[in-house]
Amino acid sequence: MNNLKEELPPNQPEPKGIGFVTTAKVDADHASDTTTRHSRTGFFVWVNGALVYWMAKKQTAVESSSFGSEFCAMKLCCEYLRGLRYKLRMMGIPVLGPSFIYGDDKSVLANTSIPDSQLKKKSQSIAYHFIREGAAKDEWRTSYVNTHENDADLLTKQLPYGQKRRKFVNRLIHHVYEHN
Repeated sequence: MNNLKEELPPNQPEPKGIGFVTTAKVDADHASDTTTRHSRTGFFVWVNGALVYWMAKKQTAVESSSFGSEFCAMKLCCEYLRGLRYKLRMMGIPVLGPSFIYGDDKSVLANTSIPDSQLKKKSQSIAYHFIREGAAKDEWRTSYVNTHENDADLLTKQLPYGQKRRKFVNRLIHHVYEHN
């Protein structure tokens, strides 16, 4: 078993079985609602390569930058992963290392690994400290994925019927489009 530094409950059952690895892809579309200028958050979560959860949601606050909306999306994804890992552990399923989170905003990803980053807005600062804390505990690791490979674009942007949309849908639901 890997040496995780995250806090584990003392009443946790003894782990049995082969365990799991969680991965996620997260994205945000800044100010996509033309009426209210709220951003849209989306993320997918896989457990051992099987898609188990997805979320597409309008953010509750208006963010003034794409950085802010991407940071809020990353925080929501991390909150979900923390809860999922806890629930599976409490069922006696062992954890195999950290969760892997992929995003397409390099500045957000850089800020999740810089311990002394300075953020002016309170909401961004809270999101930063939450994500940074989990990264320091090795609960999750964040990494860059090119926007053309980020499946979470399906949840945040209106993709026309084309090659990019078809590629993302085929990765998630293999039988929707005929294979060439």
